[in-house]
Amino acid sequence: MMRSELVSRPVARLLASVLVLACAAAALAGLPPELDKALRESKFVYIQSERKSGSLGTPSEIWFLFENGSVYVGTRPSSFRVRRIKAGRRKAHIAVGKVDGPAFDATGEIVKDPTIEQHLMEAYAKKYEDGWRRFETSFRDGFKTGDRVLVRYKPN
Repeated sequence: MMRSELVSRPVARLLASVLVLACAAAALAGLPPELDKALRESKFVYIQSERKSGSLGTPSEIWFLFENGSVYVGTRPSSFRVRRIKAGRRKAHIAVGKVDGPAFDATGEIVKDPTIEQHLMEAYAKKYEDGWRRFETSFRDGFKTGDRVLVRYKPN
């Protein structure tokens, strides 16, 4: 066996493993490829959260991070979406790109994850460059003080 063959087999195995893991992650996310693509390319999502009556609220346009098959938003604890999650109403409907864009149902939860918070802020700085300059301090300080919380929406 030639030396180059010894090197290429482990690399090929590694690449095959990465491909299998990527496919497994996409399957776990439960999102069709076109919706996954829309989440990677869109600037906004429109989130409707569950009211006391069980109906969904008005869609809210919001900045977001799509990572590991979930949608993350940084928001104030006083927002309807956070208050509803705290009250046990975690059901949400998320449209991508526009109110009537491709959509999915999700379950929301408040999470504390400094790594995701950092990824969210880095993504916002690139994705929303003009607006980020205005809101950067309120996000950075807000995550530290609790004036902002991280909400994860996992597709159902």
